[in-house]
Amino acid sequence: MTTNASAPSRRTFLSSTAVAALAVAGAGPLLTACGGGGGAGASSREGATAGRALRELLPDHIPSGLVEPDFAGVDGSSPGFTHLPDPLATSVPEPRGSGASFRVMTPLWGTVPRRENDYYTAVNEALGSTLVFDPQDGNTYQEKIGAVLAGSDIPDAVTIPGWNMQGQIRNAVTSRFADLAPYLAGSKVRDYPNLANIPTAAWQYCVFGGALRGLPMPAPVLGDAIFYRRDIVGTGTPPGSADDLLAFGAEYTDARAGRWAFDDLWTGIQKIFGVLPDAPSYWREENGRLVHKIETEEYREALAFARKLHDQKYVHPDAEANKDADAKMRFTGGQVLMYNDGTGGWKGMVSEQGDDFDMQPVDYFFHDGGEPRLWQDPAASIFTFLNKDLPEEKIRELLAAADFAAAPYGTREFMLTYYGVDGVHHELSSGVPEFSEQGLQEAQPATLVFLASPPHTVAFPDEPQLVEDYAGWMARQAPHVSQPLFFGMQVVEPQRYATLYTPFDDLQKDIRRGRKKVSDLEQAVSTWRNSGGDELRDWYQELLESNGSGN
Repeated sequence: MTTNASAPSRRTFLSSTAVAALAVAGAGPLLTACGGGGGAGASSREGATAGRALRELLPDHIPSGLVEPDFAGVDGSSPGFTHLPDPLATSVPEPRGSGASFRVMTPLWGTVPRRENDYYTAVNEALGSTLVFDPQDGNTYQEKIGAVLAGSDIPDAVTIPGWNMQGQIRNAVTSRFADLAPYLAGSKVRDYPNLANIPTAAWQYCVFGGALRGLPMPAPVLGDAIFYRRDIVGTGTPPGSADDLLAFGAEYTDARAGRWAFDDLWTGIQKIFGVLPDAPSYWREENGRLVHKIETEEYREALAFARKLHDQKYVHPDAEANKDADAKMRFTGGQVLMYNDGTGGWKGMVSEQGDDFDMQPVDYFFHDGGEPRLWQDPAASIFTFLNKDLPEEKIRELLAAADFAAAPYGTREFMLTYYGVDGVHHELSSGVPEFSEQGLQEAQPATLVFLASPPHTVAFPDEPQLVEDYAGWMARQAPHVSQPLFFGMQVVEPQRYATLYTPFDDLQKDIRRGRKKVSDLEQAVSTWRNSGGDELRDWYQELLESNGSGN
């Protein structure tokens, strides 16, 4: 499995996290400050549940070991599979349902399948339950969720992406949905082996309002890379320091020839300077005091370096003009030789461009050439919740269905979930599943995957070299990944601070693109402190002292 930042081709080996990233491609930015309850300001649903209070709610992690990968994970990196196992393993030997019927609402980015189809029939037969799916347009999903949760007719299971948890939606999560800890916390999860196989970090993000409420779609430890065109620049050593990047820019930028070394590298530049992530992980502790990312020397140095790339005219003019939607075309067309992207887009681009196209990720480095200092990405950002009014036996039956949906790669259950019925929805060609026309209509826009998903893997039997490259890159990065201070915490900042950080989105662009000076950052930080930044610091400090950290 792998995240996919764009819609897959018909032969793409689609997975749970591919679907998750399709969601990201069709939605707005991830709102990391979501959830609520516990901690400071809990009466107004501000705060978080984390640290000491959180750990006793989490399921035990019990790896399944059903299928041996070709490339093992390292320090949490995603394992790689170059082929589909034969025979497939079995993780759910027989249907576990009682025949009960459940309504399930999920987002969908694509054509909604017919309500009656062979894929749904086969899935429900395997579950022993009847899931009546009600997929909704992912692009307008927030409005739909808001309307549904404001009413009295709540579906039995509802998928909500983190970026949709705005306004009253995040409050409804804690009031409308069931506490799953009585069924999953600690050793209780052994009743659901595939759910037990999900890493602890993903479960951390499922705690809302002091209770384990969500079923996660796990994500990789690191989801972004700086890619370069190895087919153009050759197989020599890629850049390993900030100075090397400047030299790369000088060597490969030729504006007269319509070629620039870089697209917008701001995401990657922050990583090579060790800059903290965004909310709520934009704090670190120094000598007992919280320091915001905008106050750090790393942030200032990252801005100064990005400004150098602008001043030397190494960045494509369209990237400077915020034409981000065309970044992939600039890269595949050879107009830029290095750009930032989510790793999920890698497979689609390789499949579309053909054998002569070779994009590779740069191993991250610290700007001075030393070992990188990387921060783990959120371990889950899409969740499914169960209606709190369901009786215990129905919650257990839905959890059994989620356990089926979370079956790992290389199992019969995984193949049914993602590819439907062999011979009806797909055919195996040299070990590679290929959708039929019926499969494209019914199984490729899979909805069962949203109920719960297996751990992230890199599995492309049609692109074995890509599996080796991708899994190998992540394995080299993972030992350098640390969890930020508030990792895994669903934090709800007080509304009065909602726009406090917003001016820095424009400021960093103005500095990087020559419209303002790096020194202008100092006044902006001072204004931030006086306008509520110091108060927000105190608020987080109280949160930290009362809850502990998330790592």
